[in-house]
Amino acid sequence: MSVEIIGLVITFLLGVFVLIGAMVALLAKRKGQIIDFSLGLAFSVIVMLIILDLIPEIIEHLGLRYIWLFILFVAFGYGLLRLLDQFIPDHHDHGKMTKDEANHNLAHIGVISSIALIIHNVVEGMAVYSTVLSDVSTGLMLAIGIGFHNLPLGMVIATTFYQGGEKNSKNWLLIGGVALSTLLGGFLSFLFSNQVIPDWLVGSLLSLTLGMLIFILFSELWVRIRKSKYSTERNYGILLGILIMVLSLII
Repeated sequence: MSVEIIGLVITFLLGVFVLIGAMVALLAKRKGQIIDFSLGLAFSVIVMLIILDLIPEIIEHLGLRYIWLFILFVAFGYGLLRLLDQFIPDHHDHGKMTKDEANHNLAHIGVISSIALIIHNVVEGMAVYSTVLSDVSTGLMLAIGIGFHNLPLGMVIATTFYQGGEKNSKNWLLIGGVALSTLLGGFLSFLFSNQVIPDWLVGSLLSLTLGMLIFILFSELWVRIRKSKYSTERNYGILLGILIMVLSLII
């Protein structure tokens, strides 16, 4: 098997981790506890993803020379998701939501999180594929680490859709999109393997993702976890998310 095929297989398997996480969440009982656990997990995973993964990668690709691109694309990512936020149905004031409206809002969080994660995973798939071409063992270790933090992301997206009463094919397409986005990134790297992707472009895409994730953190997740009914499960989720991300960094 050629190293190119191995790289594509590995980026595909990264998406399988997302699907495994989704299935775990959907098969679990005690949905109320699971949703608060998953929201806490999502919050800590995204915070750690920003601190341990995105910001170091952005600094590596942009440095101080392109700091203006960092500011521009973070602001653009935040503003873009805020704009999309207004066009996604069932979005309500968090402080005045009924139970049904709160459930619909969870599905809303799942949609905008999926959009941001698809962009992030495309760039991540490109990075994993390129690493595999340089060294298969290093690329495999990187993929295992990324796979660990894809598990909770799959749990969170699936749980928000389920708890929000959104079980239609459109949302399964979004979950599938998140799962396949790393493969898409690997395939794009395969197509352009003879060309060098400029650092400023990779750094700009990562900055765009960072802006989106900042919006999700403070405009959606933070509001929800502050009002968690099952605070113990929420705290366990936060701690597990930190543990998973630290372990993925060590690996």
